[in-house]
Amino acid sequence: MTVPYTFATATTSIPLSQLDTNFATAVTLGNTAVYLGNTTTSLGNVALTNTTITTIQEPTTVSATAATGTINYDCLTQAILYYTSNASANWTVNLRGSGSVTLNSMMAANTSVSVSFLVTQGATAYYNSAVTIDGTSVTPKWQGGTAPTAGNASSIDAYTYEIIKTAASTYTVLASQTKFA
Repeated sequence: MTVPYTFATATTSIPLSQLDTNFATAVTLGNTAVYLGNTTTSLGNVALTNTTITTIQEPTTVSATAATGTINYDCLTQAILYYTSNASANWTVNLRGSGSVTLNSMMAANTSVSVSFLVTQGATAYYNSAVTIDGTSVTPKWQGGTAPTAGNASSIDAYTYEIIKTAASTYTVLASQTKFA
């Protein structure tokens, strides 16, 4: 059995077996509700106008890892990366699509991606000392106008990066560091 859903003037069917039986999540496209349940569904690049979204769940990776060296942040895998072990040195964050997909090929010009990296700090705190995209150095514009020079001891530092692609392999990165304790 299939359930019809409509995008603009096209109607497509989804096998009922692909939908969660409790219909926990509904996305409204215009006046049509699409029930996705707790499934992972990729709609590709879909433009939505005049749409109300009540709850968004973002994929999060929680890892008992200490920040150090170069951290490869795979934007296709998670919106939030949370390292729960105390940082052990300053680190570089490398923003990319995945191990096999560049951020440059993942993003179109004039689009943006927002990601957060949560780093647990011990008594000795460290900080994000460099940012790269697909292995190439970028200079973020930091909130407040100054890049951090230290982490915050005995806390969780949240680094947020707003990556705006302005042309091929050309980005504006807005970054912030926030202490949670």
